[in-house]
Amino acid sequence: MARSFVTPLSRARGKGSAHEGTHHFIAQRATALAAIVLTLFLAVILVMLAGRDYAAARTLIANPFVAAALTATAAVFCWHMKLGMQVIIEDYVHGRILRPALLFANAAFSAAIFLLVVVAIGKIAFS
Repeated sequence: MARSFVTPLSRARGKGSAHEGTHHFIAQRATALAAIVLTLFLAVILVMLAGRDYAAARTLIANPFVAAALTATAAVFCWHMKLGMQVIIEDYVHGRILRPALLFANAAFSAAIFLLVVVAIGKIAFS
């Protein structure tokens, strides 16, 4: 067995904390709490729309408060989804090329979903 003259401190340099764990933890919990509140809002909207036609749904979504709340809901859900998948990728993917590629794809996918929802809400609200 070859003997290594590298000290434990040398091995650990550059591999320590990135000082982002606490921020990520708080952001994940904050988006989870916001998602709970916004899910209740979505449930109220769905109950209000039960048994109504398409025109009534468009009228309700065209309300500026409802449209803004639906946009905020999409933002919170997409951000929470991005954060959750980021943790999974960082913990279980270790490839030098694959890991950054998946982190980028995760961010791009979350942003694309958010933009699609915003466009859909805007199309309904402003048409």
